[in-house]
Amino acid sequence: MKKWIIIPIAALVVLVSIALVTSPARPSRPADLAMDDFADDGCTVVMVAKGASADGSTMATHTCDCGVCDWTWRHVPAADHQPGETRKIYHVSQYKTWPPEEGLKWDLYKNDFTGLEIPEVSHTYGYHHGMFGYMNDQQVGIGESTIGCVRKLRNNTPTPAFDITMLTLIAMERSQTARKAIQVMGSLAEKYGYGFNDGGEMLAVHDPDELWIFEIMPVGPLWTPESGKPGAVWCAQRVPDDHVSVCPNESRIGEVDLKNKDYFMGSAHMVSFAVDQGLYDPQSGQPFNWKKTYSPSQGSAVSSNGGRARMWRFFDLVAPSLKFSPETPNMDFPFSVKPDKPVSVQDVMTITRDRCQGTQFDRVKGLRGGPFGNPNYYGTTRAIGTPSVEYTTITQCRGGLPAPIGGIIWLSFGLQETSCYMPLYAGITDVPASFKVGDHWVLNRDSARWAFDYVDFHTQVVYNAALEIVKKAQAEWEAKTVARIPEIDKEALERYNRAPLEGIGYLDGFCLSHADNVVKAWWKLGDDLFVHFNKRGFYDPEKRTFDRGRNLYPDWWRKAIKIWDAITEGDEK
Repeated sequence: MKKWIIIPIAALVVLVSIALVTSPARPSRPADLAMDDFADDGCTVVMVAKGASADGSTMATHTCDCGVCDWTWRHVPAADHQPGETRKIYHVSQYKTWPPEEGLKWDLYKNDFTGLEIPEVSHTYGYHHGMFGYMNDQQVGIGESTIGCVRKLRNNTPTPAFDITMLTLIAMERSQTARKAIQVMGSLAEKYGYGFNDGGEMLAVHDPDELWIFEIMPVGPLWTPESGKPGAVWCAQRVPDDHVSVCPNESRIGEVDLKNKDYFMGSAHMVSFAVDQGLYDPQSGQPFNWKKTYSPSQGSAVSSNGGRARMWRFFDLVAPSLKFSPETPNMDFPFSVKPDKPVSVQDVMTITRDRCQGTQFDRVKGLRGGPFGNPNYYGTTRAIGTPSVEYTTITQCRGGLPAPIGGIIWLSFGLQETSCYMPLYAGITDVPASFKVGDHWVLNRDSARWAFDYVDFHTQVVYNAALEIVKKAQAEWEAKTVARIPEIDKEALERYNRAPLEGIGYLDGFCLSHADNVVKAWWKLGDDLFVHFNKRGFYDPEKRTFDRGRNLYPDWWRKAIKIWDAITEGDEK
C-alpha cells in the first residue's frame, strides 16, 4: 500500500473507533432504582414566566415528538350541564392510531371506556386539543413531557382510570386558572388512579399570571380504588415570575416545601409513600428531593455524547452569561434561571428549531451533514428540533385582554425548521378542517400536516440551499403574522366590547382563513422546491433556465470523495 494512503486510512480507523466507544448508550442506573424506559426522542417543554417574557405573557411549548402518533386536532365547545349528569372517562393512549378507513382517533378512542363516570360540573369550558388539552377559553395553557419513573411504580393495569391525556382534557374543561387545573388533575388522579398508558409525566401549566411545573407518578401495579389509598403521587412547583425553565424528558422538581403555598403544591403523602416504597430514608440526613426519589436520572450532555444535550443547550441559549458546562450533570441544573434578556414569542420559535448548531454537539460537524449540511443525516445529538415531531405548540397567555383574545396557541406541523407557526386564539369556536385529518401511512392532500411534510421532504434533497427558500416563506407568513398580532388584538377587542360573539366571530375568520392560506402556500412551496432542485441542478422558472454549471457541492466534499476514492483504490490493489 502506498504511504500517502496510510494517513487517511488511519484517520478513518480512529474516527470509527471513537464512534463505537462514544455511542450514546443509556447511562446505567442502580438496580434498586431501575427506571422505566425514557422516551429519549420524546417531547421538549420550554417555559417562560411573565416577568421573563418580552411582552409580559407566560409561554410554554410542547414538541410532540413521536414519529408514528396521531397529529390531528379538535375543538371542544363550552357546554352547560344539568344536575346529576356524569362525565365518562376514557383510556387515551398517546401513541395508538387507527387506519383512516376505520375512523378518526378522536372518535374511536371512546371505544375504550374505563367504566368510570364522574359527576359533571355545571359548566365546562371550551378548548382546543391534539394529543393533549392545550388551551381553553379561560386562557389556561398546557405543555407535556414524559419523564419516566422508578419502574416499581408503573401501573399498566387497566385499574387506574386516568392517563395523562385524559387528565389534561378534564383540566381544560374545569379550570379557570393554572392552580385550579393542577388541583383538578391531582385530586382526580389520587381518587381514581393514574397510569395504564402512562408513567411519570410532566406538564407545564400556566395562565396569564402564573407558570407551574406539575409532575405526576403512578403508585404501582397493586393499587386498587378499594385500598383506600391515593392512586397517584404528584408535585407542582411554580416558576418564579422573572425566570425561564425547561423539561427535556427529565424530572425538574428537587427539594419541596409544601408549607410555601405560593410556590409548591403536591400530594400530602409524597414523602411517606416514598419511605414505604424504600425510595427515601429520612434517617439518611439528606432532605427529601422529588426528582432524586421518584425519577432519578444520570448523565450530562457530554457523557451522553449529546443524547442528553437539551438541558444544557436551553440554559446556554437563554442565559449564556451563567456559563454552564456541558459536563454538568443534568440533575444538577437549577430548576429555573433568569434569562440574560427578555424572551419573545419569536425567540421561543427559534429555540424550538435549535439543532445545537455551532456547538460541539452540532449534527453537521465534519462529515455528518453530508455535502448539503443536513442535520438529519447522522448524529448522536438529541436536539430540541427533531425530525420525529408531529407538531409543536407554543401556548401563550397574555394579561390585560379578555381570555378568549389573550390566549393563543402557535401551532406548527412537522419538523420545526421547515414548518410555519400559525395562531389559534383561545376563543375561536373551531379549528381548521385540514387540522382534523391525516395519517402517517396515507398521503392526504386535505391534511395540513402533509403540506408541511411535502416541503420538508423536498428540503432534505439539497438541504442548505432549499432551507434558505423556506426561511423566506417563514418570514413572509410567520414573522409578519407575529408582527400583526397587536392589530388583530385591537380589532377583536373593539368588536368583543360591542358584542362578545362579534369579537369571537372576527377571530374565527382570521384564524381559519390564515391557516388555510398558509397551508396552500406550503403546498406551492413544496412544488417550487421540487422544480428548483430537480436533478440536483437549479431550474429558474422565471427565466426558464437550467444552470448545469451551478455547483451545489462544496469543495471540501469533492476533496473528501477524492480521498475516499484513493483509499478504496488502494484497498483493491
